[in-house]
Amino acid sequence: MRKTRTMEASNKVSVNAETLAKILDCGRPTAIKIGEAAGARIQIGKRVLYKVDRIERYLDGLAGNEVQKKNAL
Repeated sequence: MRKTRTMEASNKVSVNAETLAKILDCGRPTAIKIGEAAGARIQIGKRVLYKVDRIERYLDGLAGNEVQKKNAL
C-alpha cells in the first residue's frame, strides 16, 4: 500500500478526521460528530473526508442562533 501524500494548503476543500480535529481544536470523536451533524461527510471507498465549507457554515449557524437567543433576552 502506498502512503498518502499530503500537501500544505491554507484553504483545503476537504480534510480527514485528524486534520478536522486540529482545525476545530477538539478531539477526533467530537470532530467526527460535528462533521456528521453538519452533513459534511464524504466517503470514497474506505477513505472518509469532511467538507470544510459545510462545517464552517454549520458552526456559523450555531453561533448565529446563540447571538439571537442572547438578543432575545
